Amino acid sequence: MAKKRRWGRRFGLIFLALLLVFGGLVYYVDSSLTRVDALSDYDGRIGDTPGTNWLLVGSDSRAGMTPEQEAELATGGETGPSRTDTVILIHIPEDGGATTMVSLPRDSYVSVPGFGQDKLNASFAIGGPPLLVQTVEGATGVRIDHYAEIGFGGFAGIVDAIGGVEVCLDNAISDPLAGIDLPAGCQELTGSESLGFVRTRATALADLDRMNNQRQFMSALLAKATSPSTFLNPFRLWPLAKDTAGSLSVDEGDHIWNLGGLAWAMRGDLVTTTVPIAGFENTDVGNVVVWDSNRASQFFAAVAEDRQIPEELRTAGP
Repeated sequence: MAKKRRWGRRFGLIFLALLLVFGGLVYYVDSSLTRVDALSDYDGRIGDTPGTNWLLVGSDSRAGMTPEQEAELATGGETGPSRTDTVILIHIPEDGGATTMVSLPRDSYVSVPGFGQDKLNASFAIGGPPLLVQTVEGATGVRIDHYAEIGFGGFAGIVDAIGGVEVCLDNAISDPLAGIDLPAGCQELTGSESLGFVRTRATALADLDRMNNQRQFMSALLAKATSPSTFLNPFRLWPLAKDTAGSLSVDEGDHIWNLGGLAWAMRGDLVTTTVPIAGFENTDVGNVVVWDSNRASQFFAAVAEDRQIPEELRTAGP
């Protein structure tokens, strides 16, 4: 009997030690996140909308990268104020239904508060995350609950941490400016190849293909990141958590468990689409993407009301 009590005590101590180690690792990873005041309040901000809404931003920042890393990733070097290379709105419904991933074209012609009509990514260059969030909320009528941003180097590092990501291409893509030469068919991309894939415009539909590629890649990345091959492998899980935490900027109220919830919500079937587009126009700020105001209004009303977007309003894509 005494022997059983000793084994029970030892097991309890081991469990407690593991719990303390896990708690310490969670604290370390969470404290490694860079935090920015992205979701600051402003006059006239819309009230809370049901469900959970994330704004995911891929910026063209080269911060912290050496010239050698810039060359390896074919970033083209620093080009002035950081701009948004990718803007994605993700809606997680309250009822646990399918998560929706919406691409917002970076050249969308929208009202930038205090600066008039301009491209969506100009709001980020002018006022950083707070102005970008305010611009998106004003354009969509959807309140943003969480914010996450990653630059070029961090994106490539996350892909390499999980051993690459598989994508399937209908057509070959060759783009020296993005540093890629990818054949048609299914293949596993490294970090630098993945960065080129989500940045390239060297396809028939240019930016429209680019947004489809970004959504396809994000789905594949999150599927692998939450798979047993990653989640149960400490040699992948720890580098992934460490690289993710060290690469991301999030809102001041966000934590690593919020990011875990996002990844979990996106592990299954996704509704992937782009905001309805009317066409392209030349303006005083260059060639811009013009939304279909009537269809976009219905589109975002469904998101704001925590309803599935009607199929007739969705743009086909991966």
